[in-house]
Amino acid sequence: MGGFFGAASKDDCVFDLFFGVDYHSHLGTRRAGMAVYSEDEGFDKAIHNIENAPFRTKFTKESNSMHGTLGIGCISDFEAQPILVRSHHGTFAITTVGKINNADEIVESIIKSNTHFFEMQNGEINPTELVAAIINQKENFIDGIRYAQEIIDGSMSMLILTPKGVYAARDKLGRTPIVAGQKENGYCFSFESFAYLNLGYTDYRELGPGEIAVMTADGIKTLVQPGKDMKICTFLWIYYGYPSSSYEGISVEKMRYNCGQALARRDNVKPDIVAGVPDSGIAHAVGYANESGVPFSRPFVKYTPTWPRSFMPTHQSKRNLIAKMKLIPIHDLIEGKSLLLIDDSIVRGTQLRETTEFLYSSGAKEVHIRPACPPLLYGCKYLNFSRSTSEMELITRRVIKEFEGDNVSEETLAEYADPDSEKYQKMIDRICEKLHFTSLRYHRLDDMIEAVGIEPEKLCTYCWNGKE
Repeated sequence: MGGFFGAASKDDCVFDLFFGVDYHSHLGTRRAGMAVYSEDEGFDKAIHNIENAPFRTKFTKESNSMHGTLGIGCISDFEAQPILVRSHHGTFAITTVGKINNADEIVESIIKSNTHFFEMQNGEINPTELVAAIINQKENFIDGIRYAQEIIDGSMSMLILTPKGVYAARDKLGRTPIVAGQKENGYCFSFESFAYLNLGYTDYRELGPGEIAVMTADGIKTLVQPGKDMKICTFLWIYYGYPSSSYEGISVEKMRYNCGQALARRDNVKPDIVAGVPDSGIAHAVGYANESGVPFSRPFVKYTPTWPRSFMPTHQSKRNLIAKMKLIPIHDLIEGKSLLLIDDSIVRGTQLRETTEFLYSSGAKEVHIRPACPPLLYGCKYLNFSRSTSEMELITRRVIKEFEGDNVSEETLAEYADPDSEKYQKMIDRICEKLHFTSLRYHRLDDMIEAVGIEPEKLCTYCWNGKE
């Protein structure tokens, strides 16, 4: 995943840029960068690896040495960015959030015009560099951005820093957000709506799907009007979004309370306590406790002072070990108790199984699991969400393969997605057995959509039901 922030100010914008980007640290673990422009000094750019240290630590020097009235920055799970490009459009910096499924096809098309790309260590092309190359196929920025939105299979939102201002383009169907803030001496663009509040900005407005706008210190001007259709990612509310964020006017924290309440209304177990897997499961658990009357408690806590989220190896087995090492039990709240535990989702199931075994070994009598979203059946093809991994790593797909073999039709998968079908219940029972839970009940898709509170046709639910 990733997140970005841009600022335009009548004064130096680097302070706002530094902290605005830092407020996106929950969205990325590997790379971060900032680029600024000033009339006196031109462009300046810095990129650092943040795998073993937080953004603030790595960019302290740049926060003092960089100067400019225009700037963009990002946190990224994958490629190094922003990148600085010189082309017939002039010099510009660009940062992106999204996924390009047809990158090889686009690269081959552009290479025919005798250009070249730098390969990353894994042999792939930097997606942000590719977006810049697509934009450069057209005579002006606006046509280039629209061309990128049209030919990319997946999604692509971006910020582009030029001497004239900061351009923002939300992906064609608005799968990820861009929101604008304002204050007396300037404006900002941000992925997360809370990132600018402590910097003195107030809410200005959200960009619509496919909208292209340009920002200067004097204002924000729409250059391409937003489209009518939207498919914003529902998983932003369930997991990726920070509790203080809002998307399309819907609070992340409030939506999670709604999810927990809906789970409680459909449940029939009577646990001693309700708990959430920190951090994203906590609000769901609070909603469940408020609705059910079962006390909310914290039978374990996450130890984070020396274990920042960015300190996570890419190898899955090591990630599982570190996730387990972070959890510290509170035995007085576990021993002899029946616990109901809410997590944001079950992907591979490995971490949640280890958490459950950790609770049993700490004296728990029962551990009932309630994921805050429906079973994940499809890997996300629109965003680089590490949670929605390749489909055969999903525990649902592994169980379905046990029952159905290798070749499973879309019609059969639809049955497994239907919470009222026999196949669905058979799948849930098998997952419960494999992961050693006392009981397992997933959130229903219809209840989850209702918990968001906007029109269902505006929400992307592909990873749960395969519908585009």
